[in-house]
Amino acid sequence: MATDYDAPRRDEVDLGEDSLEELKARRVDSQSGAVDVDEAEVAESFELPGADLADEELTVKVLPMQSDEFRCGRCFLVHHRSQLAIERNGELICRECA
Repeated sequence: MATDYDAPRRDEVDLGEDSLEELKARRVDSQSGAVDVDEAEVAESFELPGADLADEELTVKVLPMQSDEFRCGRCFLVHHRSQLAIERNGELICRECA
């Protein structure tokens, strides 16, 4: 339940004087009838300034795996041979995954 910390505080004497009907009415008034908003839907409509990358094209030169590199059997990243920690049953494992 949300609490308004800026609202004026009431003494315990005042709290004891509230009737059950007043408390129920206050509870109904504080409940919102609005349906929760889907955060993903709101995020899709939000656009950062200067973030329009529709016309941008990413060009990266991809090189095949070199003879001094290996692919880790756990994280599937390509590492240099100096990062090889262990080899189990033909599976090469990097230092980060070992």
